[in-house]
Parts: sequence; structure tokens; C-alpha cells
Amino acid sequence: MRHIYLVTHPEAQHHVDGLVGGWYDSELTPRGHRQAERIADVLASRIGDQPVEIYSSDLRRTAQTAEHLAQRFSVDVRTDPRLRERTNGEADGRPQAWLTERRIPLPESGNRLAHHDGPAGAETRLALVNRLYPALADILSHPAETQIIVSHGSASSYLILAWLGMPKAATDRAFFPLTSGSITTLRRNDTHHSHQVITLNETHHLYDLSTNDRRCAAPDGLGEAG
Repeated sequence: MRHIYLVTHPEAQHHVDGLVGGWYDSELTPRGHRQAERIADVLASRIGDQPVEIYSSDLRRTAQTAEHLAQRFSVDVRTDPRLRERTNGEADGRPQAWLTERRIPLPESGNRLAHHDGPAGAETRLALVNRLYPALADILSHPAETQIIVSHGSASSYLILAWLGMPKAATDRAFFPLTSGSITTLRRNDTHHSHQVITLNETHHLYDLSTNDRRCAAPDGLGEAG
């Protein structure tokens, strides 16, 4: 059975600064690096000595997360810009308040996937789906039984939908609000030929039990980004 561990990058500097993420290329904070180490601990305990492939968005916060994993498993990271978060165009890197004042709300009905949020250069959800679905298909074309994908909150949600085989047109309402630094486990059952979600948005590794401090980063913006 194939296992895919979908990781959302942990705390990045734009979270701390209250800036919109998207394609804004911020780095992990020191706490984010510690969180990435905890993610590596969890996955190492589950994967053990099995061969593993690691894929990552090419933005620094995901690439740095993936590097912690690559060092733990002694493998290279395969970067793919298609795994990036949805860009907010000119809003990327600006204060969240700037985007909030200019955002055009997503309508309840109509062509929601093609809806444009307002900022110049912003990517529609349809454009995001159209690059994430083939990105996952290319990853699945590799025969590896164990794979790790490091991406972002909103992008990872749509990767789950792609894994489940949801038609693109049906993704206009489905969404998983994933936490930064989370782990989601996907599994293909070879007996039933089913694609399963075994765990969703695991965050227990983000807690320091000795101080009861929740080591968890905020989303990247737009209410659904990482």
C-alpha cells in the first residue's frame, strides 16, 4: 500500500509579521525550524527505514521544512513550483488588513472556482486546481510506496481533493482548513483500490507538553492559505 504524508510548512516569518503569504517568499522562524524538526521526528518514527521520496513547493518556507526531512531520511528533495500556495498577486507580502479592505468576497453560488478576489495578479481557485491536480498525478506516477509532500495550507487542501479523485468542478465548495505544521496521512488500499485519508491535520507534535505551549503557526492569509 502506498502512503503519502502531506505536510504543511510550520511557522514562517510572515505569520509573525501579520503579512499575506501566497507567493511571498518568507522563511521559517526559529520556532518554525523547531516545529519542522518535530515533524521529522514523527515521520521518522512511522516510516522507519523504508525508502521515501520527498517533494516540496519551491518557496523557502516549504523548502526549509523539506530540508529538515531530507536530512533525517538522507534523501534529496524534489522541488516543484506547482506545489506553491495560491498567489494573492499584489497583496502578497502586504499587511493582512490591506487585503481585507480590498478583497471581493467569494459568492455563495455561481462560478466560484473562477472568482477573482480583487488584487491584481491574484490566482483564481480554478488556476490553483489546474496546476495542483497534474502535480499530484506526476508524483503518483512514481512507483515509490512512501512519499512526503511539503506544501501550504490551501494548496494541501486541494491536493487531498485530487487524491480522492474529486472532479475539479466539485472543488468549489469542498475545503479542509489545515493548520500550519500539520501532517495528513493518505493511503492507497490495494485490496479495495481505494484512496483513503487516514489522519487529517495532525498537530499533536506542535504542543510542548512540559510548558503546555501550543507550538502552532497561523494560516498564511485569505482564510485558507499556507
